[in-house]
Amino acid sequence: MKQCWRWFGPVDPISLSDLHQVGVKGIVTALHDIPPGEVWPLEAIQSRQKVLRANDFDWDVVESLPVSEAIKTQGPETARHIANYKESLQALAQSGIRTICYNFMPILDWTRTALRAPQPHGGTAMAFDLIDFAAFDLFILKRKAARQDYDEALQEIAQARFAAMDCADHQTLCDTIIVGLPGAADRWTLGDVTAHLSNYDSIDADQLRANLIDFLAEVAPLAQSLGLRLCCHPDDPPFSLLGLPRVMSSTADYVAMLEAVDIHANGATLCTGSLGVAPDFDPVDFVQHLGGRIHFAHLRNTTRQQSPDPARPHFFEAAHLDGDTDMVATVRALIAEEARRSREGREDRVIPMRPDHGQELLTDLGGHSTPGYPLIGRMRGLAELRGVMSACATGSALPR
Repeated sequence: MKQCWRWFGPVDPISLSDLHQVGVKGIVTALHDIPPGEVWPLEAIQSRQKVLRANDFDWDVVESLPVSEAIKTQGPETARHIANYKESLQALAQSGIRTICYNFMPILDWTRTALRAPQPHGGTAMAFDLIDFAAFDLFILKRKAARQDYDEALQEIAQARFAAMDCADHQTLCDTIIVGLPGAADRWTLGDVTAHLSNYDSIDADQLRANLIDFLAEVAPLAQSLGLRLCCHPDDPPFSLLGLPRVMSSTADYVAMLEAVDIHANGATLCTGSLGVAPDFDPVDFVQHLGGRIHFAHLRNTTRQQSPDPARPHFFEAAHLDGDTDMVATVRALIAEEARRSREGREDRVIPMRPDHGQELLTDLGGHSTPGYPLIGRMRGLAELRGVMSACATGSALPR
């Protein structure tokens, strides 16, 4: 696998030149300043490439070329936004960039309730706490249908949690949830979230999946003709929040999406951290059944914790080789898939990966690193994953 790194452009506190010391071989980035639905101009893409090449890197994966809310809901701007998406794909192809990651999560991307939850070793990690989220939903956002999503016992616990917070805590929780993590497609206010929620009043999971398939039916054939690979990122977390439907939360969801638009350009981003929050997710099974359509891999780990709702666990971002996902078995399966591609002579035999997220450790601490994307934590993760990859590639015995 090609060892890549997510870089947020000129605003990223980590310099490109430093990444050679980390052993990074490729860059995952995006034009985050361009709003969802608008065109990525060829000049802007090539300007970013120029910066990367000046530091001896290629732009290996676009993450993300965001899908707008208009497309997800098939709103009035759908046709224009799809036309713009196609124009952006053509510009990326002209620039020689082949792999494009996107997601189809309604409204909020990458939901967490804490960006720096203290860990026993002295570092911090991002975390999701269902009680905190319910407190936000019920008493800060005050969503009209919120009480339908939590039983009475959970509502009482959330009310007590909310009452124990001060105004600063309320604001921090609100900002953490609605502002999102770096790279999120949109930035919302409470009013924005409420307004967008109304657009989903008549959209259930079946309709949202149909909208996704309609979108792919429009853009994937063009991507195929251009030699591009689209790869859908899973829901994070893989369960419903704010009463919104989720359609990319399981292996079965991916099977449905890939079979509906059954061409190579329509592919998957395997994110072990997102899908792995679900107790029944098997990453090795995912690779063995869908490996030929995996165009990109996010390797990270999470640890589930008991919550008042077994279907929606608490969780935190674990170290890359800790947590609930068997990372050694996952890497072994991905390397076997690469070997299969090599035997077939596939041009995309090497799968780009990145050490997704990371705990804040050592000099990352103090609030100055980008939440979820610290230097030391990801460097540790990449080093550990590199060791696993090397051992698997040489056939060394590793414990399952």
